[in-house]
Amino acid sequence: MSDVSVRGRIDRDGPIQVVAEVVARRRSGPYVTLVLAAPALAARCRPGQFLEIAVEAPGTLLRRPLSIARAADSADGGVGTVEIVVGPDGVGSAWLAEVHTGERLDVVGPLGRAFPLPQRTASCLLVGGGYGAAPLHYLTEVLVPLGHRVDLIVGASTEDTLLHSLEAKRIAHSLRTTTDDGSAGQRGRVTDVMAEAVERGGTDVIYACGPNAMLAAVSVVGARLGIEVRVALEERMACGLGICFTCVIPVSDRSGEVQMRRSCIDGPVMDGARVEWRRMGLDAAVDAAEGMRLAGAGVVNDPGGVDGSDGGVR
Repeated sequence: MSDVSVRGRIDRDGPIQVVAEVVARRRSGPYVTLVLAAPALAARCRPGQFLEIAVEAPGTLLRRPLSIARAADSADGGVGTVEIVVGPDGVGSAWLAEVHTGERLDVVGPLGRAFPLPQRTASCLLVGGGYGAAPLHYLTEVLVPLGHRVDLIVGASTEDTLLHSLEAKRIAHSLRTTTDDGSAGQRGRVTDVMAEAVERGGTDVIYACGPNAMLAAVSVVGARLGIEVRVALEERMACGLGICFTCVIPVSDRSGEVQMRRSCIDGPVMDGARVEWRRMGLDAAVDAAEGMRLAGAGVVNDPGGVDGSDGGVR
């Protein structure tokens, strides 16, 4: 197994503000996918980044941050579209979930740091939870054409809350599904099948997106297996521009000193080994991951170095 360096996002002139028309709307279980016509925005997007979208629900003032689920550049012959997946969890997201084709949305993006890509051919394990799997489907569509192997693990509490992507399933090397209640795939959590997936796939790097408790557990398991883990954090981001400091998280630098970093501009993608999960109140997730038995854990990779692209943490 090889050591693999990963490179950071190349900024194509930074974020922009656009008024984008909704050109398609699809419902999948509790989730709604909106396709926005925004050629200039699509050309700048990378997996792991997010958008800030203005909502008009009563009592709402701030934009809502949503991960980019897919971007199709007009240079590839299309219109130039960006997709988002909405889970109607609050007033703002519920309003977005009811937006229909032909309506327009005020969008700022892309924002934040993207998933760094391997600098040479690698075996990548992508781990997603709930509709946090959406940006990983996008990442799959970027990695596979570059010659990287992609194995997917997608988990959720029940079958109804799994987020499916036919395209990601078609091009990925393998797909494992877990649900807490066993209604689809294997009963249990994504971490229950990680070690086996690593052993089978010869994993060089792990990418993860989902609830922070899941990210903490994935980071711990990845560290135990000796594999670099890049996580896309789920934090409330009031401005998305690094101004308000509402999304700060504790992250250690190379010397071990803990600093508060803004997940909107220093992330949302960060090195999972550097995030201080216990300081975020996620002791239970860390303890469970540290105590679990890892089937197939005899295989430990050298994750290799990174070329300074460590999610903005120094």
